[in-house]
Amino acid sequence: MTTNDGWVRTWAASPQAPTAGLGSLDDVPPFADVTLRQAVRITGGGHRIRVRFTNEYGTTPLVIGAARVNDRTLTFNGNPTAVVPAGAPILTDPLDLSVPALATLAISLYLPERVETCTCHDPALDDGWVIPGNADTLPADAEPLPVRALLSAVEVLPDTPATTVVVLGDSRVDGIGSTPGANRSWPELLAERSGRYVSNQGISGNRLLNDGLGDSGLRRFDRDVLATPGLSHVVVALGANDIAISFAPQDGPSDFLKMFPGDPVTPDDVIAGYRQLIARAHGRGVKIYAATTAPYEGDDIFTPEGDAARRLVNDWIRTSGAFDAVLDFDEVWRDPEHPSRIREEFHMGDHLHGSDAGYQAIADSIDLALFR
Repeated sequence: MTTNDGWVRTWAASPQAPTAGLGSLDDVPPFADVTLRQAVRITGGGHRIRVRFTNEYGTTPLVIGAARVNDRTLTFNGNPTAVVPAGAPILTDPLDLSVPALATLAISLYLPERVETCTCHDPALDDGWVIPGNADTLPADAEPLPVRALLSAVEVLPDTPATTVVVLGDSRVDGIGSTPGANRSWPELLAERSGRYVSNQGISGNRLLNDGLGDSGLRRFDRDVLATPGLSHVVVALGANDIAISFAPQDGPSDFLKMFPGDPVTPDDVIAGYRQLIARAHGRGVKIYAATTAPYEGDDIFTPEGDAARRLVNDWIRTSGAFDAVLDFDEVWRDPEHPSRIREEFHMGDHLHGSDAGYQAIADSIDLALFR
């Protein structure tokens, strides 16, 4: 278990390069002399707060002209402005601000100079806006912000000692298919049900072994998981895209498959990747759990060979004893009459991503005693 003077992470969005997302920023002009205002619903509360902004994929220094949370000024080493080097994040100074669990915060960031390369999380399922100038109010005609921009985490000092659960995953962790703005991803629902601090480190399209849509799970594990303040447990729900892309039909959707570079992988490759994560987590005294991969027949990249590989990996997760516990999401979502498909009421219509009901079923299936 990690210790960080009592601080715990209560919200997160894994950073990506703008070219390593779904393209949501393609039609958005570069930010310059604008305020980004982003809504964030934290999982657990506290009496002090700090915000982590990010320029980790930036190619030039990021100039912060002002930053606010709920209209309270944030500072950096006592100053209201800061310059963040290319490739780096920045933490604000702690701010005395009491926030309850599941509160929605409004985080504003004024950018007086042009941002050439925006570190982002693509897409955002919560509200965000682009407002001209150094704005402290939200005008009715503000432009929507389709990504999490330059913002990667919120941390709090809780009123009583607490720890954070990190979920490392792909689009099914990110919440694709859930109602936007409703906080219906399964990690958010787990936080509601358990009262735990949860850090959602899902990236849509992410893979365990190869980069593409975001850095691979193996590459980002130290940053997104092991460096988390207050970390006690990690849930790995990653590997589905490794298998599905590797076994995709050769005449599958070419533009989509171009987003996934790298050689095909096998079930043994995925298992070897899991063993690496297990060793790295246990080396820090952190418990690590795995989620089995739910089915995907009906999606454009489904093949019987891919489904057989998925089942092999799931069988290993269930029976190897390598992880400290198993969350059997495959069992929750699969259609008992057609186990290579998701139950109709649990997917968003694409046979791949969850609906609100599907994500609720996952959250409800988790044994909360695992996190005590």
